[in-house]
Amino acid sequence: MRVSQVTGGGYRAAVVGAGFMGRVHSRAIRAGGGRVVGVAASTPERARAAAGPLGAERAFDDAASLIEDDEVDVVHVCTPNHLHAPLTLAALDAGRHVVCEKPLATDAAVAARMAAAADAAKSDGTRVASVPFVYRFHPMVREARAQVAAGAVGRVHLAHGGYLQDWLLRPDDDNWRVDPALGGPTRAFGDIGSHFCDLLEFVLGDRITAVSAQTTTTLPRRGPGEGAPVATEDLVVLQFRTAAGVIGTGVVSQVSAGRKNRLHLEVSGSEHTLAFDQEQPELLWKGGRDRNEVLMRAPEVLSPDAARLARVPAGHPQGYQECFDAFVADTAEAVATGTAPDGLPVFADGLRAARIADAVLASARSGGWEEVAR
Repeated sequence: MRVSQVTGGGYRAAVVGAGFMGRVHSRAIRAGGGRVVGVAASTPERARAAAGPLGAERAFDDAASLIEDDEVDVVHVCTPNHLHAPLTLAALDAGRHVVCEKPLATDAAVAARMAAAADAAKSDGTRVASVPFVYRFHPMVREARAQVAAGAVGRVHLAHGGYLQDWLLRPDDDNWRVDPALGGPTRAFGDIGSHFCDLLEFVLGDRITAVSAQTTTTLPRRGPGEGAPVATEDLVVLQFRTAAGVIGTGVVSQVSAGRKNRLHLEVSGSEHTLAFDQEQPELLWKGGRDRNEVLMRAPEVLSPDAARLARVPAGHPQGYQECFDAFVADTAEAVATGTAPDGLPVFADGLRAARIADAVLASARSGGWEEVAR
């Protein structure tokens, strides 16, 4: 087995999956000066059609040949969820670094196998296995994290927010994620609720220990004609508590009309409250008993970690793609140096999200509180 190392050839990556996420990953690879060595898709024809738009040098007939190609150092897995585990395990076994989309797997047991395989691979050399919880890479998220860590908000006692979308609002809105055979048993929470919980734990530097959740499916059938039965949730409402004693709530929805991609988090402490809304990512609201203020993404006044991710001057907006660019850049640094930059989400974070998702589903079934596995 050859362990891939980034040398003078730079970041040599290949992308499995030619949909929206494959396009986002490929742009981020190229933005950092890397090469998209190749792409594989569900069929050879789709791979050939995608190669040009993705900036890929080659189209592979299948994922297996892509993984085995010695010109590929890093495999980006951007497929439907049920394929994450077999592709990732094959790539690790072939000596590749891996970037795997979230959710890492369709259940926590499989995610644990993937995280264990990534840990075992490190014994064969410096191996990187990362997961794109990319909202961590908004500079104002890093600013919120720095202020919480420095005690600027005081003792944190409350955190709340959620993730709201509307792209599955109507009966004819359909997607492979609706099918549990492809997306797993949780859809809204697994797809976007995982981002909310990761953001919350990242900003707080704390962990959710128990949840009480309700789920509902607003549309029992989806698709053309009479549609097909729906077995995954459209909405999740949860309460949680953390190891440090913080309590809070979260609302996750893919059927909230007018809400396109509203990931928001509010953290309240004994001195101040911080609020971040990723649809307004240049701003961080800071509230106090005597005055409120809105902090702008101005690199010269941000904490060092936030300023590092502020790529352009204040007033020149950064957004989602820049977060992905920064995530891939930090992955490339970890591959090149063997040291992961602070905040790089790895397979342990993907496993963490899977364990929270399992607890949410268990709570929704039982109607009571469920502990989150450590």
